[in-house]
Amino acid sequence: MPENKPAQNEHLADPAQARQAAADIVRVLQDAGHKALFAGGCVRDEILGLNPTDYDVATDATPKKIGKLFQSTAHVGAHFGVVIVHTGQGQSVEVATFRKDGSYSDNRRPDCVEFADDVADANRRDFTVNALFLDPLASEDSPSIHGHVVDHVGGLADIDRRVIRAVGRAEDRLAEDHLRALRAVRFAARLGYSIDDDTKRAITEHAGDLAGVSAERIGQELRRMLSAPTRGSAVDMLTELKLEAAIFGKPDTKPRVRLATLDGDGVSFELAMAAWILDRDGYDPDLLTYRRALCLSNDEQSEIASIVSIAGRLVRGWLKDSVAEQKRLCGKSCFSQALICVKASDPELAAKIDERYQALAETPSGIRPEPLLDGEALIGMGYQAGPAFGKVLHAVYDAQLEDRISDLEGAKALARKLLGSSEPS
Repeated sequence: MPENKPAQNEHLADPAQARQAAADIVRVLQDAGHKALFAGGCVRDEILGLNPTDYDVATDATPKKIGKLFQSTAHVGAHFGVVIVHTGQGQSVEVATFRKDGSYSDNRRPDCVEFADDVADANRRDFTVNALFLDPLASEDSPSIHGHVVDHVGGLADIDRRVIRAVGRAEDRLAEDHLRALRAVRFAARLGYSIDDDTKRAITEHAGDLAGVSAERIGQELRRMLSAPTRGSAVDMLTELKLEAAIFGKPDTKPRVRLATLDGDGVSFELAMAAWILDRDGYDPDLLTYRRALCLSNDEQSEIASIVSIAGRLVRGWLKDSVAEQKRLCGKSCFSQALICVKASDPELAAKIDERYQALAETPSGIRPEPLLDGEALIGMGYQAGPAFGKVLHAVYDAQLEDRISDLEGAKALARKLLGSSEPS
């Protein structure tokens, strides 16, 4: 199965509940005479005290035997020895048979797998910190680790060293799936780790191999990176390892002026991506390049484009626009996000814009009043719908925004004046 599978239990609010569900599965398997262990990222996160809610179990039991031991299962990856075990209350745990992989002719998934033991299973994984196992039912290794860690690849030492290192030869792991280069960056940035020198060298030398990875998969990794508080360091690593140039087709060494200010949680992928684009290309980027490179959705593309466009208008003389033009821009949903980008590059200008925004908000009509007049109202006044409606409604709303009119009668009077010779039918 792909290494970047979605978490099965991301909705769970209680990590202890998720762990207990996985431990119960381990108990059933061990009681039936099988070896069964927690595997992969959940082990790494437990060692780091991160309280995971997504647990995987690895075992020497075959998928057929797993299906017999549990009442509710789904054989979603039988070819890879993967079974989803449903434990009740909406919980599910991925249970996989220990395996070793064949060749990766599509540079994504193994062509075939062979069931094996936990040593072989550890050695087919991507990075040592992700290749650890833990027996939750065994005696505890320490007060901070609830169970016994099984380490065949030096993952514990790398956690102590705070290093992301490929299992075995880095070139071999990358050749199997070069998306692992982006995963190395994501893990290193998220954990505050460095990347092992040999792994770093292999990533840099083979950065161009990302061209063979689908834009959809690259986009998924970038969404995870940019949605995390460590987004700035992740992008810096992408540049250093020549992965940014491989993703977007050209290198960039400009300072991350805007992206560097987006610290902490609560920053959307769209805002982070817009800030990155503004850092790379300024206010007139070729957004189609980014859409193709990351397989952006229509909604993502629209929001990113809006943030970039509004930021451009703000720095290109918005303070000199008419009141109506200023309010129209202020009323757009991405205005506050665009202002964040402006503040990062020009704090003094952003302060003036914010001051002007506050002044506009205190006018009688406010920033975004409900229009006094619409097309149905014009028809109700006896006019036939036509090309003039749009211009008239735009002008009437401008007058409302500028507080030249404040009620329906004033709006109708202005509309009649603007329609001129177009007599009601």
